[in-house]
Amino acid sequence: MELTGKIEVISLNVGNEKFKKSELVVTTDEKYPQSILIEFGGDKSDLIDAYKVGDEIEVSINIGGRKWTNPEGIDKYFNSIKGWKIKKLSEEQQKAEEPVDSLPF
Repeated sequence: MELTGKIEVISLNVGNEKFKKSELVVTTDEKYPQSILIEFGGDKSDLIDAYKVGDEIEVSINIGGRKWTNPEGIDKYFNSIKGWKIKKLSEEQQKAEEPVDSLPF
């Protein structure tokens, strides 16, 4: 699955020495914009080093989920969004993806 938007926040190398992860928040460009937190773990954590806040990007993601049972026996569910590929959109791609508000005639 791909997600396209603008980088709003970058957190590099969150975690410890055994497991490294980086995070970024991408805000989508749609009628109701969404701010999506994406994790890059392990060897993928260095993928976002070349990007900065404000860059228009496309991120390939996987969505995962897990169940946890608390000490009282109540099940809780958690989701994660993990990035595995990222690319900067060129200006031509950005213009092609912009919505057309009106026709020129």
